[in-house]
Parts: sequence; structure tokens; C-alpha cells
Amino acid sequence: MLKYLSYFFLFLSTVVYSQNTAVDSLKNVLLLHKEKDTVRVNTLNELAFLQLKLGKTKTAAYLQESFKIADSIHYKKGKARVLYLQGISQAFQSNFDKGQSSLNEALLIYKEIGFTEGISECYKRLGLLAHNMGNQELAITYHNNAIRMYYEIGNKVGVAVGYNNLGRAYNALGDYINAIQNYSKSLEISEQLGDEKRMANCYNNIGTIYSDQSNYPRALEYYNKSLTIDEKLNDTIGISNTLNNMGIIYKNIQNYDKAIEIYERALKFQNNNLEKRNSAEILNNLGLAYKNKGEYKQAHNYLKEALGFSEQIKNKLYIATILNNIGDVHLMLKENQIALNYFERAKKIHLEVDNQRGLCNSYLGIAKAYTNQKKYSSALMNALESNKIAADLQLLDYQRDGQKLLSEIYDNLGNYENALTAHQQFKVISDSIFNKQNIEKITQLEYDYKYKQALDSANLRELKLTKTVKSTSADLEKSQRNLLLGVIAFLLMSLVFLGIVFFLKLRNEKIKTQNIVIEQKLLRSQMTPHFIFNSLSVLQGMILNKEDKKSVTYLSKFSKLLRITLENSRDKIVPLQQELQAVTNYLELQNLEEIQLYKYSITVDNSIDKSLVQIPPMLIQPFVENAIEHAFVNKKENREIVIQISHKDDRLLCTIADNGIGIQKKTSHTNKEKKSLATVITKERLKFLSKDFKRAGAITIEDRQKYNQQGTIVTLEIPYIIQETS
Repeated sequence: MLKYLSYFFLFLSTVVYSQNTAVDSLKNVLLLHKEKDTVRVNTLNELAFLQLKLGKTKTAAYLQESFKIADSIHYKKGKARVLYLQGISQAFQSNFDKGQSSLNEALLIYKEIGFTEGISECYKRLGLLAHNMGNQELAITYHNNAIRMYYEIGNKVGVAVGYNNLGRAYNALGDYINAIQNYSKSLEISEQLGDEKRMANCYNNIGTIYSDQSNYPRALEYYNKSLTIDEKLNDTIGISNTLNNMGIIYKNIQNYDKAIEIYERALKFQNNNLEKRNSAEILNNLGLAYKNKGEYKQAHNYLKEALGFSEQIKNKLYIATILNNIGDVHLMLKENQIALNYFERAKKIHLEVDNQRGLCNSYLGIAKAYTNQKKYSSALMNALESNKIAADLQLLDYQRDGQKLLSEIYDNLGNYENALTAHQQFKVISDSIFNKQNIEKITQLEYDYKYKQALDSANLRELKLTKTVKSTSADLEKSQRNLLLGVIAFLLMSLVFLGIVFFLKLRNEKIKTQNIVIEQKLLRSQMTPHFIFNSLSVLQGMILNKEDKKSVTYLSKFSKLLRITLENSRDKIVPLQQELQAVTNYLELQNLEEIQLYKYSITVDNSIDKSLVQIPPMLIQPFVENAIEHAFVNKKENREIVIQISHKDDRLLCTIADNGIGIQKKTSHTNKEKKSLATVITKERLKFLSKDFKRAGAITIEDRQKYNQQGTIVTLEIPYIIQETS
């Protein structure tokens, strides 16, 4: 460790020495060049810029003299540069409003003189300033403007930086899809430029998104890439950031001692660099680790220290996040009113900066505090707000905790039916998280195994190479006959080695094929629990309403459908006739509910022999279910679902048409980023099934409005085989 730190200080002293030398040179230029012209203005500005890079914010004297000269000689470009540097200096001192004002003045002058490079730099700095102030929407606007200008002047480095900054803004909003897309664009350009420092930063940012999504193996993969480059470049800030992010993963998997050890290493690097913002983040993470260990006093101390740093730099997003965490600590200490005060403060800031994830946490904390105080009406209102945001952002942990709390609140309010529903949702989400965690553990084990396998293979090659060298040395000392024998032995060894490589490759392909089959079965089985849960809920409602005959009929049809579904899910292919029978039973079962009566029809071309055509099971039913669940919103009468099976140009086509609201109106009322689960699963299945069946498979979803009709039509191109008759 001491050796490593000595390298760091050597590098730091070299960089500082180089920059100090440049500062001394510029000072000498000022002593020699007394004339008040553009040369002196540019020299003063460059001197101020170097002082800022060295962390010295006292550049006012240089900038003041430069501005006065530039103004007197009408040197607009120099004047704009002064305002630009003043904006950066004020931002470093957390004077965000003054910094924003100076940068906007510089931007106006650069636009007036048409200096594109200056315009792009102002947009970049204004975007970073808006990000630190918590206004991510404004930051996104500025960063997009900066990227556009960088493209115009052909500045690829600027474009890479712009995409990276844009990704940070989307990440702060919880928009992970856009965040990772922009990080990837920045990474691609940085790789083309060979910019390792920017590459490391992109790897780190992408890893953070995967970590937020609990995909820890993938996150660690990117963090290790980042750390390797940071250590190569002796970038201590980068090392600290990556260590901090790794600590978050260990905290999330409940290895708190390891997390604390990594955080403390990261903090030492930050203290060396006097980076208050990153120090606040690491201190906050240390507080969370101690909170999870149950050491609340230590947790509170670290969190208060983190809050102090965040308030110094006036970072609203960090302040609100840490306030939430301090509130959680007071909840643990049963100091409910104190906790409530912290959560309310955090909520106010999260609303101001539009941080939905943090707002979800604030509402949940407020609901918990009110529940502990037995103020159940207030608790219910805040719990519902938290649950709505968690559902929109698909935050499973918050959904689980929110449903558990709702069950308790409803129970205390005497609303036992809602309490039961919330408890059932809690169990479903808990099972989803449990299954997700198991898949992640399996993925991690698989990753570790592949890494070990690669390492063993490398050791094996090294061992064989060593043996070959020794064998060759020995052969040189022998006769021609022994040399010939040695060559023959070497060739035999090569053949054996090639045989081993071929065998390993063949086995690897076999494993891949098995994995595809397993994945298909997994995708098929995911539909069954959802359908069973809904059906049992309907049956439960009939029993509670004492509809005995109807419930018996429903149970009979449900058991028949369940039997067919389970039989189909065990097989890779089933007769078309059997699959359509399952769909028919499902439609009959759903039509037993009086509030959901609809007409349906299933037609099959006469040219199709339903008993001989074999298709993958469970492809049609999810889209029929989607139509029933979502197509007939606010439509009580004349509901209709039409299913048609046809055979055209050697393709088996299935269309599911409804006369509901249509896909365009439906998506306008829902989150555009949120895809249908049935569509996603079926696309994944068809990708693998098309290879197995050697026939194309596809999905098309259209609004029937384009055909001057009402509703939605789904067209499935289904891979199939025809059973041979004896």
C-alpha cells in the first residue's frame, strides 16, 4: 500500500510541477509584455485557467485586469473568455447562480461573434452546472446543444464528453435506457480516439447502471475494466470512484464489513484530492453500511458528515438523498417524529429537482413514520404515492416494502380485503426478487467458472510450451534418429492437443444448445404463474360473493385448462388442435365473468390439418389475455375477439383481432418505455425457436385504425413442423 501511495505522490508531484512551470512561464510573459493588447488578455486568461486547474480559485485579479483591457480595446472574444472562466470559478465555489449568469453572458458574446467552439464549451459548462443544481431536464437541453455544436466543428473529444455528461443527467432522472445508450456512444468514440481516461469513466458509469438494476456480475465486469485503466494511469480520483461503486455492491449483498473496508480505501484517495462531492457520497455509503449492521450511532455520524459536505457544495440531489438516509436511521431508533422531519425535508427537495427514485423513498419513509405513530390515514396516502412511483419505475425493492406496509395499514384501518390483496402482491413481488437474486447468483457462478476455465487453459498451454522447449533442447543433443523420433512425438502431441481442443469446442456447443432449451422452458413457464394468480383471484371473488354454482363451473373449467396448460408446457411442440383447445378453454373461462362478456371466434383454413401441424405451445394465449385485460377499457358492450389461423406461402399465420381502444390510444395512456411482457417473452422465444424449426418467426402489432377499423390486430408468424403419417 505504501509503495502504491508513493507512486501516486510521484505522479501528482510531476503533474503539479509541470503546471506550476507553465504558470511561471506565463508570469514571465506578463512581466515582459506590458502593452495592453490581445496578447496580454490571452496570457491573463490562460494564467487564470491554469490556476483553476490547480484548484486555486483566487483568480479574480487576473480576470479583472483581463476584462478591463478586453473591454477597452473591444476584444469580444477575450471578454467572453473572462466571463466563461469566471463562471467556472464561481461554480467551483458553489456560487451556482452567479456562475450560471457569467456563463450565459459569455454564451451571448460567443454567439454574437459566431465562435462555435466557445458556444459549445459554454453549453457544456451550463449543462454540468444544471446537473449539480438538480435540474436534469435543463442539463439535458444544454448537453444536447453542446453535442450538436461539437459535431459541427468536428471535435470528437467534445462529442464523447457530451454523450457522457448526457448519460449522467438521464441516470439522475432514473431513465436507465437513455443513460446507457449515451454512455455507450461516448465509450465507442473514446475507443476510436484511444482516450483511456474517458473509456474508464464510461465503464464506471455503465457499471453503475447495472448495479442500480441489481445485475451485479455485469456491474463488476465493467468496474474491473475501469479499475484496470485507472491504475494504469494512476488516476486516483477514478480509482476512488470505482472502489466506492464496488463497495455499494458488497453492501447490497450484505457483506457490510467488506463494503466498509473498500469505502475507507476510497475515502483516503478522495481526501488526498480534496473532492468534497465524492467524499460526501463515500461518507453517505459508509453511513448506510453501518446502518445495515445495526450500528446506528456510527451510521448517524458518517451521514451527518456527508450532509455537511453536500451543504457546502450546495448539491441538492445529494442533500435530499442523505436526508432520507438519516430519516431511516431515526426510524430504526424509533424516533419517529425526528425521522418524519428529515423525510419531509428530503421530499421537498426531491420534488424540486424531480428525482422520482428519491421521492419514492421519501414517501415510503413518511408512511412508515406515520404508521409507527398510528396515524394510518396519513400513512396510507404517502404509501400509495410511493407505490405508484415504484410501479412506474419498476423498483422491485420499493414495491415489495410498499405492499407490505400497505397490508399493515389496511389491516389497522379495518379494510381487510385490501389488506389481503396487498399481502398477496407483497408475496408475488418477494418471489420475483428471490428468483431474480437466484438467477444473478447462478450467473455469477457461471462467470467465475468461465474465468477459471480460461485461466486453467492458459496454464495448460504454458505447461505444454515448456515441455516442448525442453524436449527440443534434448533432441538437439541426440542423433538424427532420435531427432526424427522427437519430431514424430511432437506431431502426435499436436494431434492430441488438437483433438482435445476439438472435443472441448464440441462440448461447449452442446452446452450452449442445452442452455437455449433451458431458456425456452424458463420463458414458457413465466406465463403460467401470472395466469394462475389471476384465475384464483376471480374464483376467490365468486366464493366470497356466495356464487356457488358459478364458482363450481368456473373451478371445473379452470382445472381442465390448467391440466392442458401444464401438459403443453412440458412439451417442446404440440398439435395445433391441442393448442387451440387450450385457447378455447381460456376464452370460455374468462367469459364466465358477467362484467367481461364478449364474443369470440376461432377459424382455421380448410387447407390446415390441425392434428398434423405441430407448433410451440403457449404462443397465442398471452396475446388473447392482453386483449381481454387491456383492449376493452371503458367499453362494456359489443366486445369481440377474432382468432384466425391461415397458411400462406409456406408460412403459418395467426391473427388475434379485437375491437377495443386500439394500440395507439392504449400507449398514449401508458409509459412509452414500458413494453408488453407477452411481446418481450414471445420475441425471445421466437428468436430461439426459429433456429430450431428452421422457419421464420415474427410478431406484428398494428392499430386497426389504418384499415379504417377499430381495435388492435396482432399477427404471429409461427414456426411449425408437419407430423409425418405412417
